[in-house]
Amino acid sequence: MLTDTPSLQDTAVATVLLVDDEPNILRALRRVLRQEPYRVLTADDGEQALAVMRESAVDLVVSDSRMPGMDGAELLSRIQQEWPDCRRLMLTGHADMTSTIRAINEGQLYRYIAKPWSDDELRQILRQALAHHQAEREQRRLEALTRAQNRELAALNESLEQRVAARTTELREVADMLDLAYGELKRSYVTATQVFSSLINQRLPRNLQTNAQVSDLVKAFAETHDLDEELKRSLLMAAALYNLGKMTWDDRILNAPSERLFAADRETYKRYPVTGEGLLMALDYLEDTAKIIRHHRERWNGSGYPDHLKDEQIPYGARLLGLAVDFIELQRGMILQRRLPRDDALKLLKKLGGRVYDPQLCEAFVTLCIEQAPDLGLAGQSVMSLDTRRLEPGMILVRDLHSESGMLLLNEGKQLTRGLIDRLMRFEETEDTSYTLWVKLPDGDPE
Repeated sequence: MLTDTPSLQDTAVATVLLVDDEPNILRALRRVLRQEPYRVLTADDGEQALAVMRESAVDLVVSDSRMPGMDGAELLSRIQQEWPDCRRLMLTGHADMTSTIRAINEGQLYRYIAKPWSDDELRQILRQALAHHQAEREQRRLEALTRAQNRELAALNESLEQRVAARTTELREVADMLDLAYGELKRSYVTATQVFSSLINQRLPRNLQTNAQVSDLVKAFAETHDLDEELKRSLLMAAALYNLGKMTWDDRILNAPSERLFAADRETYKRYPVTGEGLLMALDYLEDTAKIIRHHRERWNGSGYPDHLKDEQIPYGARLLGLAVDFIELQRGMILQRRLPRDDALKLLKKLGGRVYDPQLCEAFVTLCIEQAPDLGLAGQSVMSLDTRRLEPGMILVRDLHSESGMLLLNEGKQLTRGLIDRLMRFEETEDTSYTLWVKLPDGDPE
């Protein structure tokens, strides 16, 4: 048994075993593969080849058909039985067709190579075989990952169903609390999705963890516009889980703005809504949520994906989720190559109303963001958008204030004083402009 030099072994990406009883053939094959990034092992008969297989992880075997003792067909048949994942190729002459056919039937050959071979063709065949081998391994890995995720979701679902059963028993015992307890039970579905969302965030970099802000936007819009309770619950769960389909991506795709992805990476990105829907199919109570996730990348003019729906063919919840997701991801630099300031992101949404977004829904969404700013993470606090003449001493700034030229005037968290307000008003007069500030009352102050 021979191996390549240590320097080649250190950089090898695959292990290839060459089997032939003629030393000159083995030398010729090794010369052909000298420039290839393989770890090359050799054996001069079938028994020695099997010994090599037991000692080393071999990705591909190239065996001569005619060898004394164990011929190539028998060797490849035994390898197929013991190491089915290993690719198997046979070198054969025109007179060896009977042995070749037996090897195809018993050893399940990937391919046979006729003697005399072409060096370029031989190298190409090995590259294709190893590429196919690697692709199958990756497919099995992804399938195993998907099965594991489905098992995890199924386990969470089973736990949730147990909680539902326990709550139902309690409802039967306390009839006068039926309506209240039933509403709490449905809200627990949303709570369960927060668990899923936290699992998703373990995979995503911190700057790409957008679910919380998207959820705040969707919740505020649903409450402001009195959306149906069922739709509201489905939307909140979709906001928590819409990134589920990105879990199998590598970090390179995760960290790249979507508009900068091309070719295969772009296709991978465009599949994530369908992947997310598929992972939720086993959970019956998330059917509407899964539908919203599938269609949240559709566009009003039909240019979206995955189904190229247009206008009101797109589910209402998906239209709203798409607006919220784009608004946050534009500010995080996840769509364009640069991060958009919040106000610029709102202007872009408004500009795209009627093409990318439902025009009426877009107008209502932008108005909500301007007037209430639920995405600023100030849930439970009284936040107001005021011009300088309505400001009062003691109010606290919740967003940095910049001048028209981009200079920072006041930083977030600054408590306003009468002198500071007066100076700001004089600055407006000098610059012939006006400013709107996002402020809140001090903790403990009445609204």
